[in-house]
Amino acid sequence: MQNSFHDTDRVRRLPMRNFDIRNAHFDRLVANEDLRWMGQNTNHVPSHPAVLEAMARCIREEGFHVYAPPAGFEALRQGILNDLGLPEASAMVTDGAVAALYHVCHTLLSPGDQFITTDPTWNWPMAFARSKGAIVKQIPIYGAEHGYRLSAERLAAAITPKTKVVYLVDPNNPLGTACTPEEIAAIVEVVEKAGAYLIHDCTYRHFAYSHTLAATLYPERTLTIYSFSKWLGLAGLRVGAVVAHPDIIEKLAASPPNNLGSSLLAQRAAMAGLAIKDEWFPGVLAQTRANQAMVKAACDAIPGMLVPVYPSNGNFLVLECDALGIKPEALVAAYQKHSIMIRQGSYHTPNFGDRFVKVSVSVPTQWVEEFVALLPAMVDEARAGTGDTKLF
Repeated sequence: MQNSFHDTDRVRRLPMRNFDIRNAHFDRLVANEDLRWMGQNTNHVPSHPAVLEAMARCIREEGFHVYAPPAGFEALRQGILNDLGLPEASAMVTDGAVAALYHVCHTLLSPGDQFITTDPTWNWPMAFARSKGAIVKQIPIYGAEHGYRLSAERLAAAITPKTKVVYLVDPNNPLGTACTPEEIAAIVEVVEKAGAYLIHDCTYRHFAYSHTLAATLYPERTLTIYSFSKWLGLAGLRVGAVVAHPDIIEKLAASPPNNLGSSLLAQRAAMAGLAIKDEWFPGVLAQTRANQAMVKAACDAIPGMLVPVYPSNGNFLVLECDALGIKPEALVAAYQKHSIMIRQGSYHTPNFGDRFVKVSVSVPTQWVEEFVALLPAMVDEARAGTGDTKLF
């Protein structure tokens, strides 16, 4: 009898659901060995040899037969706290920063609670909040009238007695703005007065020109989200952390989704990365900022194309194309034909997504050179196209 796993005819007959279509889209992207990944903010700068050796050693010695400690290796937990400069806090290692956000939202939120964030923001935590029955409220920050950033005054106006969580992506994805020390202090004051939790998503902190941790001002109820996907380039390994007051971590540790520990291989890589960070990452940062400058110059040469936030405090740039009379989706589709992936604004925000595309720049310089060389022709093609290609 044929194994159902190999029954491809049966699989083809099953109706395709939305998640199937979305997954198949990304399966095709991953299968394209020539793809220039310039839309997911992933870091494609070659890894330090010590990081590769840590993983190779783990595989050679078959160290993956055991579970990792449930909250992560003690050396990794301490290394994350040292990197953040939060010695009094506690860290829980998670399956990437997204798993940290999922667990935090599912632990802290209940039906009827209010979850406040910005527009644009990173969308998935809003989905996690809604799955718990929470009410999501977004504060628009896109546009020169808002300075592309959240003000404490507008946050205070949105607070209600039901506000349980404020979610702040800082530096903001996709905009690249970072809160000043004064802005963080004012935001913290509003959140603390409301007695709410502040989820400070610092995924892009390492790319910022300067950055202030809210946890230094409001340690009791700030949860700092930490990622190894971006600065160290371990996106596919899935390793991150949530850092908070030990009492909060104790609450999170009661029922974590990764109660048998996160990937042992990924944690070995993360520990090796922290050990060589001061040696390796400055070069990554310099290359990322040089790539930013290259994209900015190419945009400046096209009348009507605008880079509203420059320099960006993230490893990406927003390129406004609405004044050119083209749809972001059409520009994304044009680049897809050349195996270059960039992101349409609607991925981040339905309200402002028709204005921009996002381009990630922590990538090989050659990729950026290809992107900018094609830009004039891609703009012309997008003007003539409809951008009807299915995008995610």
